[in-house]
This record gives sequence, C-alpha cells and structure tokens, in this order.
Amino acid sequence: MMQKLRSYALPIAMIAGLLAHDFAASIAFLTPYLLFFMLLVSFCKLDIRSLRITPMYAWMLAVQFVGAWAIYFAVSVFDPVVAQGAFICMFCPTATSAPVVAAMLGGNLSLLVGYSLLCNMLVALTAPLFFSLIAVGGELPFVDSVMIICKQVLPLLLLPLLLAVLMQRYLPRLHQAVRSRPAISFYLWVVALFIVVGKSVSFVLLQPLSSLPQEIALAVLALLCCVAQFVVGRKIGARYGDRVSGAQGLGQKNTVLAIWMALTYLHPIASIAPASYVIWQNIINSGQIMRHNSAIK
Repeated sequence: MMQKLRSYALPIAMIAGLLAHDFAASIAFLTPYLLFFMLLVSFCKLDIRSLRITPMYAWMLAVQFVGAWAIYFAVSVFDPVVAQGAFICMFCPTATSAPVVAAMLGGNLSLLVGYSLLCNMLVALTAPLFFSLIAVGGELPFVDSVMIICKQVLPLLLLPLLLAVLMQRYLPRLHQAVRSRPAISFYLWVVALFIVVGKSVSFVLLQPLSSLPQEIALAVLALLCCVAQFVVGRKIGARYGDRVSGAQGLGQKNTVLAIWMALTYLHPIASIAPASYVIWQNIINSGQIMRHNSAIK
C-alpha cells in the first residue's frame, strides 16, 4: 500500500499545486528549508571521499553551455525574447534537489553532488557576462551579480553537506537514524513539488493576455529543451555507467534561480520558459519515480 501511495504521490502533488496555486504560492518561502533537509538526508548517505571530477562532467557542461548559445542564435532570428527563454532553459544550473531524485532512482549520489557544485559555481561566474551579451538591460555590477547568485545557490548545497559530515563525526547515532530513513527525502520532495508547481502556475497567470503567443512558444521550447536534456544526459551517463545521474544532472534544473535570473537580466516574459520547465521536468521525474517504484515491487 505504501509503495503504491509513493507511486502516485508526485502526480497528486502536481495536480494539487495546480488547483491550489494561490495557497502554494503563499507558502513558497518554505521551499529552501525543504530542499535543505532533503539534501541533508541524501548527504547522510554520501561518502565524502568518493567525490571527484570525472570526464562525464566535461560532456555535460559542453551540452549545457554550447547548447544554450546554439539554441539562442537559432531562435533569435525569429524572436529574441523567446530565444532568451530557450537560452535560460539550457544554461540554468542543475537543481539542488537533483541528487535527491537521483538517489531515489538508484543513481550515483556522489557523482551528481560533485557535478551540481561545479555546474552551479560555473554558472554563477559566467551568468553576468553571458547575460550582458543578450540582455535588454541588466544593471547589476558583475561582482554583485556573482555574489547574489552564489548566496542563493551555494549555501543550500554546502551547508547540508557540512552538517552531514559533522553529524557523522560527532552525532553518529543521529546520523545513522537519518541515514536509515531515506523515505524522508521523498515526502519532503512531495511537499516541495506542490509548492513549486503552484508558484509557477500563479506566476504564469499573472502575465498579460497580449503576450499569449510568446508564452505558448516559450512553453513549447521549454518542453523541447527539457526532453532533449534528459535524453542527451541519459546517453552521456550511459557511456560512464550511470544513466540516471547523467539524465538528472543535465535535465533537472534549478528553475527558481532561472526565473530570478530571467527577471533580473532578460525580458520579463522570457521567465515563462523556466516557469514552464518546472512543470515539464516534474512530469518526467514523476514518471521516472513511478516506473522505478513499480520495477522494485
């Protein structure tokens, strides 16, 4: 019964977020705390000594960075604003929750944690420069922009990792108790999914009707980018024996950060793309988790 409940929990959370989007948006401030504890549970299962940079990272970063510019130049011929949305869907770094989902699906947690840290730091350093080339008016100084992005991303990645190490050293019983209950991450993810979907729906509904054609184009391109990155990531991961980590590392994006970056540097309508990406990536995640849970029954 519990296994069946877990299989349907993510689709139910997404539908609930859609229907109760105003309430979900009102509690969106809880998302970073949920992600923090999700990562803490996952990091308690992590062997820090297994963290290392692998050739797989280079391929994934190449797809992310080169792919972002390729789709931007291809689409900008038709609509520069839609091109900005497509760019951010490719360029956006790996979600802080990606290691959690990868662990649920049997992926290599340490490999994805390492990639997530590297990817987020590279995006933080290059985003102000890249956006200055395509933006309609980013006004923040380079150093300030880097610091803002780093403050949003790195503490959420590093603090749970540090706490897990300290717990293992000084509170081994508590560490083992958390380590032995990996299902906690799943239920925290269900709540976080409800909030993120609801917030995204509320955001889209606030946009004017006059921008509907661009919104549809942005949503469709976000879907194409999402599917392409999951598929390509899985193929890259297969070369190194970890399809799951490749798919999640390349396909699962930090869309909260992406929306902020789009609103800060790009045309506001371009933020519809990462807002749509939230829906697409979590439909894929829900399907993967349902299939994985069914396979291990």
